[in-house]
Amino acid sequence: MAKSKLVEANEKIAEKVVDTYKKIEDTVVGGYTKIEDAFVDRYLTKEGESVEEAKTRLKHEQNAHR
Repeated sequence: MAKSKLVEANEKIAEKVVDTYKKIEDTVVGGYTKIEDAFVDRYLTKEGESVEEAKTRLKHEQNAHR
């Protein structure tokens, strides 16, 4: 049974919407991550500690308080 043109058009539109949403989501998350890394680097790292090490340390400290 052949798909109607309307169903095919709807599938194309749905695909475009999902792709666009994913691009926006990636952009927003990437921007947030850059801001978060800059904040951690500037205010929360200890001397000689990388941003990733500081994030890990902070996560462990936060979990210890729970």
